[in-house]
Amino acid sequence: MSELYNAQNIKILKGLDPVRKRPGMYIGSTGKSGLHHLVYEIVDNSIDEAMGGFCDRIDITILEDGSVMVSDNGRGIPVDTHPDTGTSALEVVMTTLHAGGKFSKDSYKISGGLHGVGASVVNALSEWMEVRVMTDGKIYRQKYERGKAVTPVEIVGETDLHGTVTTFKPDPLIFAVTDFDFDILESRFKELAYLNGGLRLNFEDRRIDESRSYHFEGGIVEFIRALNKSKKPIHKDPIYLEGSFNDVKIQLAMQYTTAYEEETLTFVNNIKTVEGGTHLTGFKTVLTKTMNDLGRKHNILKEKDQNLQGEDVREGLTAILSVFVKEPQFEGQTKAKLGNEEAYEAVIKVVKEKMEEFFDYNQKDLKLILTKALEAARARLAAKKAREMVRRKNVLENTTLPGKLADCISENIEETEIFIVEGDSAGGSAKMARSRDTQAILPLRGKILNVEKASFDKMLKSETISNIVVALGTGIGEDFEITGLRYGKIIIMTDADVDGAHITTLLLTLFYRYMKPLIIAGKVFVAQAPLYKIEMNRQKHYFYSDEELNAFVEKYPDKKLNYSRFKGLGEMNPEQLWETTMNPTDRKLVQITMEDAEEADRVFTILMGSEVEERRSFIERHALSISNLDV
Repeated sequence: MSELYNAQNIKILKGLDPVRKRPGMYIGSTGKSGLHHLVYEIVDNSIDEAMGGFCDRIDITILEDGSVMVSDNGRGIPVDTHPDTGTSALEVVMTTLHAGGKFSKDSYKISGGLHGVGASVVNALSEWMEVRVMTDGKIYRQKYERGKAVTPVEIVGETDLHGTVTTFKPDPLIFAVTDFDFDILESRFKELAYLNGGLRLNFEDRRIDESRSYHFEGGIVEFIRALNKSKKPIHKDPIYLEGSFNDVKIQLAMQYTTAYEEETLTFVNNIKTVEGGTHLTGFKTVLTKTMNDLGRKHNILKEKDQNLQGEDVREGLTAILSVFVKEPQFEGQTKAKLGNEEAYEAVIKVVKEKMEEFFDYNQKDLKLILTKALEAARARLAAKKAREMVRRKNVLENTTLPGKLADCISENIEETEIFIVEGDSAGGSAKMARSRDTQAILPLRGKILNVEKASFDKMLKSETISNIVVALGTGIGEDFEITGLRYGKIIIMTDADVDGAHITTLLLTLFYRYMKPLIIAGKVFVAQAPLYKIEMNRQKHYFYSDEELNAFVEKYPDKKLNYSRFKGLGEMNPEQLWETTMNPTDRKLVQITMEDAEEADRVFTILMGSEVEERRSFIERHALSISNLDV
């Protein structure tokens, strides 16, 4: 091997090559979330047109071949010659990073696709793309393959319409899976229609012959009503507040229900900020202070009453906070968290002023809300002992680890992991199979409590949940501290059947609602257990799906292969469990992201909620894709 290291060794990635080389830097991952992010980037460009008042209709269609077509009736991407390149502006936008109208304050005052890399990144990661622009009475078209233009910008017809039509097919060389999920996309498009009152958004999936059309004149107020459809509000109408401060526009809709959980969704320029940010921090701060101030002012909080805490005033709250910032500072291209300090200041200023004004004229609603908050405060104080009992071991010396927990020997968090296992039988096998140095086992008996429907103090009285929290060492809810985590990985290990999926979803809902930093930090995983085993030539082969099994069988068409199907983890002996599911060298783990947890929470709400029609539609769409149904 040559040890020469000079200019020839320095590789220059030109055009969109950096995107294809490191796609995760631009769309987060090349998995399921990254695939759907492609669609969001193109749709967000149309949404930017809608926010500017140039577009009132967006159509998204998944075509029969798995490609996606997004069209709008906006102004259309400029097609005239760009002064710096001498080529069409359309080609510049589609083939050059950091080129777009988002960088010109004259083009967009508010924009979701701030980075200017959206359309070109989608182009780079597509097997092919075609863009049609309707403007000035003509239809312009250009085609691309893997980010490179393969035709000039050409006129292909005349029209009275205006707008842009973008069609693309994700590149199978980049993405392990290129099959779009109707439900994930539908959820986002419905959300966008709520956030942009008056916009009509049509979604069609020709693969499964499903279509939806959304148009909400009431905007986020209708969004709140939809979220609370299966809950019981304590005041009739959602509260809507709106205002601006220092060029930051604030929209807030909120309604309290008799439920125990809080549901606050935050958005910046229509982009969902799943990790919150300065706008969410501002909202929580001003809500707590304003509610206490109003409670004292109107004598609902008596002199002897302590101030309400944040968790008290947010119990049962459903809120949507949508802010619009000229130059938002996001963490990364996937825009998960907002960092603008001016957003914090604007939320504090606008919400305080508008909330005081609203409740001065609606004191009956204020009394209902604060009465609930006072009840929450009493429950919080009553649950204090219970919370202290589930704090991590090194906080309270007399708190012992759960008796069912088989702890590991190592105290090095970087190498340790805990398996939360379905059932005592599988738990017993896992304890025998594990590496005692680094692997801990916590068996669960039966299904865990549905935390979505239980009060916080009731949840803490659940032995199963208490065991999980004590074993992890983090505390829970307001007492959660990730620094107390005792293991580097938390691995959910359940049967590969409907009951196992249910338990996994319940656990993910628990982590999502009350221990969210674990998911954000990438600490939560799901172990994939095998479905089948074939023994051949004294070797054992395990398969995790019907597709894997069939592909193996097809390699040996002339050989009779006997396979066995595992109905659950409890059927495996310790050796099999180690080989297939617990051995770090060979096992298959799925890391849970915030998007996965939100999806689990959404599916759980659909399947366990009171919306019969939505549940029926979901089951009909997914019935044929279920391959591991025990009957």
